[in-house]
Amino acid sequence: MPVTESEEHRALRAAVSALGHKYGREYLTRTVEEGRPATELWAEAAELGYLGVNLPEEHGGGGGGIFELSIVLEELGAAGCPLLLMVVSPAICGTVIARFGTEEQKRDWLPALADGTRVMAFGITEPDAGSNSHRITTTARRDPATGDWLLTGHKVFVSGVDIADATLIVGRTEDARTGRLKPCLFIVPRDTPGFERRKIDMELSAAEKQFELTLDDVRLPAGALVGDEDAGLLQLFAGLNPERIMTAAFAIGMGRFALSRAVEYARDRTVWKAPIGSHQAIAHPLAQAHIDLELARLMMQKAAHLYDAGDDTGAGEAANMAKYAAAEACVKAVDQAVHTLGGNGLTREFGLASLITAARVSRIAPVSREMILNYVSHQTLGLPKSY
Repeated sequence: MPVTESEEHRALRAAVSALGHKYGREYLTRTVEEGRPATELWAEAAELGYLGVNLPEEHGGGGGGIFELSIVLEELGAAGCPLLLMVVSPAICGTVIARFGTEEQKRDWLPALADGTRVMAFGITEPDAGSNSHRITTTARRDPATGDWLLTGHKVFVSGVDIADATLIVGRTEDARTGRLKPCLFIVPRDTPGFERRKIDMELSAAEKQFELTLDDVRLPAGALVGDEDAGLLQLFAGLNPERIMTAAFAIGMGRFALSRAVEYARDRTVWKAPIGSHQAIAHPLAQAHIDLELARLMMQKAAHLYDAGDDTGAGEAANMAKYAAAEACVKAVDQAVHTLGGNGLTREFGLASLITAARVSRIAPVSREMILNYVSHQTLGLPKSY
């Protein structure tokens, strides 16, 4: 695995950075205040080929991988305007369909996900099955008369359902051989009868809204099932590893944005005839924040390389570690940035206060840091489970 980026990757990073700074934090803040998604930025990112950079060329994508897509999200975040739905639509849903979808599903969805004309949400979390996917109660059963699927269940904290054309729902079907329930993924169009949504009132300021979903005998054609019914678990983790990698990219970009604001302030703000950044009490914590972000990025890039190389097992471990490291680095960077600015760190002018809540999300979603520590202690260190 290379430890330095190629010339092509550096060029992609510079180009996306230029796009991000064209819009900036002020643009994203305005969209939140207006209660709408960042449609202009999404459309331009799609037009430039950034949204579909990880999708297959034969289906309108850029032919790259999660590594390239993580660069896009990180640089938009570092410019102050990350696109949360990049984690969901091209990374999770696009990857799952590209790897496991039927030819019809690939034709229907991948070109549209790549050019930004269609968006797909992802529904896995349930009220009683947050981190424990084995307790998912959303179930699908066959209608013997028609061959249709009937999907019933309940999901929470699903991002962007209101603007998504469909939601990729994680349900469970009964294994005919064992009688046990196994995970399967279904494409549920937004206006399907019985598919209801309710917006969750969040303190978090974000362009993308969070929703609770209710599925009441939602009837889906046989073609709504993604891929092979017997490969559901493999398909599920094919989406969850990119989700963790892209969440790390989101967090690293956010941390870099906060750090850049703090460094600029520390360089210019003068007290007692010297810039405050000349004092070690200010300079050293900012330097530590930079180091932590860079280390998190290295693990994120390792995870992306492993995933793109087809090593799902290695990528699973690295993706969890990357998400953990990036979340911790992001929270510390945002906290130190706000502290560096003092009272100004809580003003709207500098755009840092809202990141305090946003940074905490990276510790919680899509998997908590405690569950990552469980994963590492059990899977990597071989320690016994506590549950």
